[in-house]
Amino acid sequence: MKFVISTQELNFLINKCLNIVSQKTTIPILSNFLIEAKKGELILTATDLTVGIRCHTEAKILEEGSTALPAKRFAQLIRELTALNVEVSTSANEITQICADSSRFKLHGMSKNEFPTLPQMEGAVQFKVTEKEFKDMFFRTAFAVSRDDNRFALTGVFMQITEGKALFAGTDGKRLSRTQIALGLDASFNGNYIIPIKAVEEILKNLSDDSSCEAKIYLMHDKIAVETANTMLVTKLLSGDYPDVSRVIPTQLDTVLSLHREELMTLLRQVSLFTADMSHSVRFTFHEGELRLAANTMEIGEGKVSMPVNYSGPRMEIAFNPIYFLDILRHSKGETVTMGLTDPFNPGVITDKEGVTAITPNISPLFVLMPMRLNEES
Repeated sequence: MKFVISTQELNFLINKCLNIVSQKTTIPILSNFLIEAKKGELILTATDLTVGIRCHTEAKILEEGSTALPAKRFAQLIRELTALNVEVSTSANEITQICADSSRFKLHGMSKNEFPTLPQMEGAVQFKVTEKEFKDMFFRTAFAVSRDDNRFALTGVFMQITEGKALFAGTDGKRLSRTQIALGLDASFNGNYIIPIKAVEEILKNLSDDSSCEAKIYLMHDKIAVETANTMLVTKLLSGDYPDVSRVIPTQLDTVLSLHREELMTLLRQVSLFTADMSHSVRFTFHEGELRLAANTMEIGEGKVSMPVNYSGPRMEIAFNPIYFLDILRHSKGETVTMGLTDPFNPGVITDKEGVTAITPNISPLFVLMPMRLNEES
């Protein structure tokens, strides 16, 4: 194998694949990139046996071939090169020479035959969706996914396809994010899929914000693949039953009001400095035309802020985790968000849709946040 490629392009390719590589694995080959040079293209593949990725780009191929190189070390070396182009050649005994201007390096690799092949997707259900739309579905939901391995089914984004639509949801039991998108699929097709968070995070990196670019999705009962212009990502799906998220979405809300997103974010960041850790809450007090936010702890002190809101009615108090609330606001995009409340003991519902006067389970995107216990401060 022998090829020449721009250092910048090789770096770009490496960065797409690097996070997939297993750093703590008992199988040595999994800590490597598979590098293939053929038909005018350089192809990089990485897998941890759950998530796999294959990226390709044009390169000057002088001799076709392949090798597997230690991913982290190869990535660090290419990152440090200052030459515009790099020449890479591999001998029959899997020793790869990397030449950049006057610099010469040799890396010991492994045979392609030891590298696991990515799962095949023959017979998969296929559909296309714009990269921007698909990226937005994961952006809205991935942040709410559980990071607790004890709740295995919740460590992925749930995708439910029914009646020509795909519903996406993420939850850790304390907050929920849900959104949906129309698909070009037959209305009779349906299925449930739980996509591991590691795969979701890599999909997000590989999707663009360009509405003119389309991603091709391949669906099978145990895996999903996402293909873009120069990347194919394949992942196994998580097993288990995802909870019925519609059951935690309140259908009757006594209070619905609009909140200026940026102003609320600023005030929440300020007052959250007076909470000791993730278990502490911020008290939301609604008065006529005003929202007051307050937090205090014995160790730190007290913070109180306020902002005007379109609230009318008796004084109402509810407490929320400020970190979770900020996450929801960061993953909303409108100038204002709509908030629906029932009482201090039931979840709050936030929608990123301006001008909404009532909240129903059909509105998308939608966020649900569980309240915290009110302390005794006045």
